[in-house]
Amino acid sequence: MDERDDRVFEEVRPTLLGLAYRILGSRADAEDAVQDTFLKWRTADRAAVENPAAWLTAACTRRCLDLLRSAHRSRVDYVGAWLPEPVHTAVENEAERRLDLASSLTTAFLLMLERLTPKERAAYLLHEIFDVPYAEVARTLEMQEPACRKLVSRAKAHVEQAKVRHATPVDRQEELLSAFQAAVAGGTTARLAALLSEEVRFSADGGGKVPTVLDVLQGKATVLALVADRLREWWAGYEWLRADINGGRGILLRKDGATVAALSFAYDEAGLVSDVFVMRNPDKLAALGAGAIH
Repeated sequence: MDERDDRVFEEVRPTLLGLAYRILGSRADAEDAVQDTFLKWRTADRAAVENPAAWLTAACTRRCLDLLRSAHRSRVDYVGAWLPEPVHTAVENEAERRLDLASSLTTAFLLMLERLTPKERAAYLLHEIFDVPYAEVARTLEMQEPACRKLVSRAKAHVEQAKVRHATPVDRQEELLSAFQAAVAGGTTARLAALLSEEVRFSADGGGKVPTVLDVLQGKATVLALVADRLREWWAGYEWLRADINGGRGILLRKDGATVAALSFAYDEAGLVSDVFVMRNPDKLAALGAGAIH
């Protein structure tokens, strides 16, 4: 393998990592899939590869599908709510394509993908997010193109019904972060209440490793009571830092220099908060120190 082959792979690596993360919901697993793809690339007959980017994308997708099946089996005994690993993301407001990519990194979108079959998930992401032609998607998934088109169509219907791919203005997100922090710090929830939907949900992932709320809580009154009472007590000594997390504005809670929680939010089409996601699992927080995913 020469330096040119290395350069080819490194050029495609960010795309492979972004694809793998969206399929698997785990940065650690995504990096494993990309590394496995690299190892396969090193031993491939590259003289027979007409389109290296397409070859690498197909190889990475197939490896992700293998890992996804294993991941589903391991989640059977997961303690409490399961949430995707939070990741730093680069948000560029002026780039329409970047915003489109960011909307496919939100926690709400990744959780919606969990409801699709593995092949539906892969087909949708390849064609709708990464602009891979149907013929190439079909070859990657080893199926006929008409069947592949039906797969993407079914996945699109699920995505559109869930209404999880829309952009919420950054100033609205910043308003929410300020109101949320003020409610935790002072116990006054009037500003926050005006920004929450009536059916807002609160989900926390501790993975059985740290204390957290095990059940998904629902309803504005229930969530506001949790914020004003319990979170005010639990999070009193934490440092609050704002960050771009999973395609939107979020909060990192830190103590003694370590990140102990990451908060991200989902919004409905009216700009009201539909979900509060809290990551407390230390294993899943570990990857936040890595670079941004696109």
